Amino acid sequence: MFFRTLSGRFLLLTTIFVMLAEILIFVPSVARFREDYILSRLERAQIASLALLATDGMIDEQLERELLENAEVYNVVLRRDEVRQLVLSSPIPTPIAGTYDLREAPAWQLIRDAIETLVDPESRVIRVIGDPVKQAGLLIEATMDTKPMRAAMLDYGLRILGLSAVISAVTAVLLFLAVQRLFVAPIRHVVRGMSLYAEAPEDARRIIEPEATIIELREAEDALKMMQQQLTASLRQKERLAQLGSAVAKVSHDLRNILTTAQLFADRMEDSDDPMVRRATPKLVSSISRAVALCEATLAFGKAEEPPPMLTRFMLASLVGDVVDGEKLAAGEGAEVEFLIDVAPALAIRADYEQLHRVLNNLVRNARQAIGATGRAGTIEIAGGETEDGWWIRVGDTGPGMPERAREHLFQPFQGGIRKGGTGLGLAIAAELVRGHGGRLELLKTGETGTEFMIHLPRDIVPQAPGPVAA
Repeated sequence: MFFRTLSGRFLLLTTIFVMLAEILIFVPSVARFREDYILSRLERAQIASLALLATDGMIDEQLERELLENAEVYNVVLRRDEVRQLVLSSPIPTPIAGTYDLREAPAWQLIRDAIETLVDPESRVIRVIGDPVKQAGLLIEATMDTKPMRAAMLDYGLRILGLSAVISAVTAVLLFLAVQRLFVAPIRHVVRGMSLYAEAPEDARRIIEPEATIIELREAEDALKMMQQQLTASLRQKERLAQLGSAVAKVSHDLRNILTTAQLFADRMEDSDDPMVRRATPKLVSSISRAVALCEATLAFGKAEEPPPMLTRFMLASLVGDVVDGEKLAAGEGAEVEFLIDVAPALAIRADYEQLHRVLNNLVRNARQAIGATGRAGTIEIAGGETEDGWWIRVGDTGPGMPERAREHLFQPFQGGIRKGGTGLGLAIAAELVRGHGGRLELLKTGETGTEFMIHLPRDIVPQAPGPVAA
């Protein structure tokens, strides 16, 4: 897992590259060591030869053997004044396997000869030729065993490899720490900033603050900050548009219902001289006034939410009667829908009259339309009562019930529509307005025998902003 990280892979690659560089240095250095080893033996052989020449060859065999052992050679040949002279000699255990002339030998040849010596574990006798030190002759030749030379080369190579490993490790650790400080830490800062921002992109406090000192990373952080700022602004704008669209849809839905009622009243006033006009006029004025108030509230909205309820005490029976009268008129004289009201005339509740009117109007209208869609007669019952904790209002019908899709998205706007052409906003608006009173709207039952909704309003009301309906 560690080597799947940027730091781990950088550490691994650094170690490999440093070792590769050391290996590339190791081969020519071993070749140079072999050359120096042979030259040092030639130098010793030359010194021993000069010592023998200085005595005119008057030394015993024991001393000659010691001189050859000290030089680690078997015999020494000097060429001086065009004369080739065997100065020191001893028995050679095996035939000479090869001759190596170090005078002006190219580098590739030295490397090749060194590799051949390393890979050949056999002890062989070789002849080596070089230039005498201090120009003491034309050339010097010596025969020597490769085994001691190979052992020295292996020892030198192991020491070089060990040193290379230490250098590689130290270099890799230093580079690892440098990468952690200069690259990984700023990258992690960017990742943390992106993760934190992703949790709540609408929160401007989560926008990353550039901290990198490296130009490229700083440019990346600046670009990320600009992108996050633009995204946050875009999200706020889209949220604002969504809220505005939700508000307009809700207002349009209720305004359509209210103005439909007003239009029906206006049509009757325009086309009839019936004395009922005097009774219809107040209702028309009330409906139109409600529409105007709703439009004014839309203009002053500022946010896509309902205003807090304006709590007053009023008789529930009067509100229910107003809603039923409007729905009876909307249903028409031939409609086979019967309205049953079971509310005590003296039952007073504390709520926002206009908002509760909208709630009941939505529920009753949905019930009436559901019954009308069946083409059969039906009944809508509105009942109300009081408990120690508050008030309840039940709206039931004998319609066909709600389909499964509508039950799954009951109070979600644009998803809980029951009839064709419906927006699914009625129940969402009703639930939101009831929540604004601190109460709740619940579905008691639905099925082939009808549907029942229950409104619960608390007595001790702590008004709360309903907020936008969740889509």
